[in-house]
Formats: sequence, C-alpha cells, structure tokens
Amino acid sequence: MSSDQGSHQVTFKRVLLKISGEALMGDQGFGLHPPTVERIANEIKSVHDLGVEICMVIGGGNVFRGLQGSAQGMERTTADYMGMLATVMNALAMQSSLERLNVNTRVISAIRMDEVCEPYIRRRAVRHLEKKRVCIFAAGTGNPYFTTDTAATLRANEMGCEVIFKGTKVDGVYDKDPMKHADAKRYDTVTYDEVLQKHLGVMDASAIALARDNNKPIIVFSLDEKGGFKGILSGQGTYTRVHG
Repeated sequence: MSSDQGSHQVTFKRVLLKISGEALMGDQGFGLHPPTVERIANEIKSVHDLGVEICMVIGGGNVFRGLQGSAQGMERTTADYMGMLATVMNALAMQSSLERLNVNTRVISAIRMDEVCEPYIRRRAVRHLEKKRVCIFAAGTGNPYFTTDTAATLRANEMGCEVIFKGTKVDGVYDKDPMKHADAKRYDTVTYDEVLQKHLGVMDASAIALARDNNKPIIVFSLDEKGGFKGILSGQGTYTRVHG
C-alpha cells in the first residue's frame, strides 16, 4: 500500500499516545537513551504528517517510580511527586527530539514550572492541537496516587481525543505475559470489563474505568515495530482494541 492510499484511510482526527518512561531507555536499565527517543519521535512525526492531531502522556518509570520509592520507606505522596517530575524530564527530551524534526511541540505540566513548560489550561491546549502542535502532557494529573495511565485517560477525555494509543513492548494484550510464556494468546479485541476481571494489565483499574465510563477505546500496540503507529492509522498492523 502506498503512503498516498494510507493517508486516505486515516480513521482518527485526534489521538492520545501513551508511552511508558521505560520505552525511552532503550536497552539500558535506566534513564534516557537519545537514539530511542529520536526513533519514537520519528514515528510520531510520520503520524503528524498525515494531519492527525496528537497528544502525548509519557510515564516516568525510567527515572523514578513513585510506588517503588514508597516501597522503600519513602512517604507515598513525596515519592509520587518525584515520579511526576521525572515525567517532565521525559517530556522535555521528547519535545527536543520532535522539534529537531520540525514538529511544533508544547510541554504542558499539571505542576506549574513556567520556566520550562506551560501550565495546563484546557482551552489553550485544545488551541495548540487545532494549530497542529503536538501537546505532551507532563506531571500526570498533578495529584499523588494517580498513575500516568489515569492521566492519559483523563487528558484524552478533556481534549476530545477519539482513541488512546498505548505503546508497549508487545503487540497487543495477551492472556499472560508473552515474554515469559510461549503459549500466551493475543486478543484482537477485549472489553473493559474483561481487562478488569482478568487483571490483564493493560492499564491500572482507575484508568480502565475512566475509559469505560466515557466510552474511550484503547489500542494497545508495539512501539518497537517500525511504522507501527502510522500503520494502525492506515488500517494495518497488529494490535488489540479495548472497547465497551
């Protein structure tokens, strides 16, 4: 299929892409791997070039994970705020990569830090999207006890995104961990309730419930597959759709 044909098949006008912080560390065990950030930025640019409006939420687990910190005796609220700050670092790295590719980008933080990014003002963020800027939402919801998955679902609803793309290391949702079990089976589609009942680990329960209550479909796909993000928008590729 030529890219011309593919561009006519784009089914979504505005999407939210959620990726974990771990996706940015490449093969390293920690931190940011600039070539990996650049590769993902290129994937985003290829979709942006189709005219799709893109929001992003990036986790912070490659720098600091609030739950891990609290497990080691740190107060949960403090640990979660540290995790939120980690997401800002990731968002700035992604912004830098995208702008090198001439994609206009805004980092919008739920915690004010005006010297490095904008505060979250919904109407302003919508305006950025209308002007074809990529909006990267950082610092989660701005509240402890909420994951970046929940932040992604919240922002997708607030921005009027038609779908949430969840980029992971595997090409969909499986009945068990495909990295550990050779006989793991992939679902083509799965309902929100099945995800919750079977603990399928797509997103945490509050994120899934928020998506279900607002009928926001989630597409789980592999970020490691070159052209995967654009391919799905053109009606191709392997993924799992989570729906009502």
